[in-house]
Amino acid sequence: MSNLDQMKNMTFDEIQIGASATFSRTLSLPDIELAALVSGDVDPFHIEHEEGADAAADPNTIDGAAAAGLIAIAIGTKLPGPGMHIRRQVLNFQGEITTGDTLEATVRVVEKNEKSGEIILDCRCVNQDGLELATGNITVAAPRRSITYSDIVPPQITLRRSDEFAKLLNACERIPPVPCAIAYPCDHDSLLGPIEAAERGLIEPVLVGPQDRISEVARAGGIDLGPYRIVSAPDGREAAAKAVELARAGEVEALMKGSLHTDELMGAVVKSEAGLRTTKRISHVFIMDVPAYPRPILITDAAINIFPKLEDKAGIIQNAVDLAHVLGIERPKVAILCAVENINTKMPSTLDAAALCKMGDRGQITGAVLDGPLAFDNAISLAAARTKGISSPVAGMADILLVPDLESGNMLAKQLSYLAGAEGAGIVLGARVPIVLTSRADSVRSRLASIAVMALVAAASASPEEK
Repeated sequence: MSNLDQMKNMTFDEIQIGASATFSRTLSLPDIELAALVSGDVDPFHIEHEEGADAAADPNTIDGAAAAGLIAIAIGTKLPGPGMHIRRQVLNFQGEITTGDTLEATVRVVEKNEKSGEIILDCRCVNQDGLELATGNITVAAPRRSITYSDIVPPQITLRRSDEFAKLLNACERIPPVPCAIAYPCDHDSLLGPIEAAERGLIEPVLVGPQDRISEVARAGGIDLGPYRIVSAPDGREAAAKAVELARAGEVEALMKGSLHTDELMGAVVKSEAGLRTTKRISHVFIMDVPAYPRPILITDAAINIFPKLEDKAGIIQNAVDLAHVLGIERPKVAILCAVENINTKMPSTLDAAALCKMGDRGQITGAVLDGPLAFDNAISLAAARTKGISSPVAGMADILLVPDLESGNMLAKQLSYLAGAEGAGIVLGARVPIVLTSRADSVRSRLASIAVMALVAAASASPEEK
């Protein structure tokens, strides 16, 4: 049995002021290359370098901020351990870290808050010479129940060319929190996600559902509902209807799925008279952060439109293009995916691809460069396109992938996630307000990134007076 298998967390009641934990590690070259100690997979958005900071000249050296990764590991694996959630932090960094350094992180409990269930940890990380690399304090919501590592999936560390999700969080710092209705947040994950987003300043959540059940979930998870509005609804269907009603009335600017079924929420959204339909096609976009790809890639539609027709695909593309503009991609390149690169009358998707490209030429789809049909390899690999003799402004540089149908899109997104280490944020567009559809399998990073995308879209959709 590994050390991780034997580890156990400390609950809030078990933790005493003065309790401490230490984690140490001697860094190898792979540690530096993978930046394993920068993320720690505990609270992946908490380590970010200063904008415009110079990178270390030595490829085997990283700056002292990476020492915070060891502190995160000490918190996430020892004190309090699994089940904790980082709320706030104030850390100062100095010095550099290089291959062969031995780092030691120590965290010590200096304060407990019985009401909030939070603890404050004094944090320090030093190298083998005693040089302080990171100092400060971190406030953590301690777990209320015992958890061992046999209860959870061990973290995976993935090398990324850039952290696209952290960039999304950074972009949200310049906009105010978005009022957002959470439909039926009646389990731990669906309640904690929006509360964490609220604490990060992304949203102002309105919790819609049975108040007694929401309160019970909050008590069990040590979640303080004091600052947040609750709108009572007896079940998931009524919660969806009331959330939509709040959006129609202008009381919220976004929706987020709780623990109800997707069909219940979307059924309320698409109702002809009481829903949130517009003249646009309602569609879903995955924003994928793929480790091996140098930029975020948008996949659409993998969740709403099952077998879209030509006119549906045009609307789906336009939604994705508009989203790309919000994300800062000025003229996105759209690859219309098919199994082959040539038009084949026996394959309707290739005919649609040709028609969509012509629609782009004639201004029926605006703000992007379109090409297709393109097979997946040619869309994302310039080498593959050159090998096949494909000359295209999109091939090998796609920002948006239009899939032929929902099944192929869903499989593509999940293959990237589970086989290529990609992370996906998702959003529904084309309704009066943006909508986040979460899944129980979503990581904290994915949930927060989805909410960040929603906040950016809502801010971009606001009128000048509202901005």
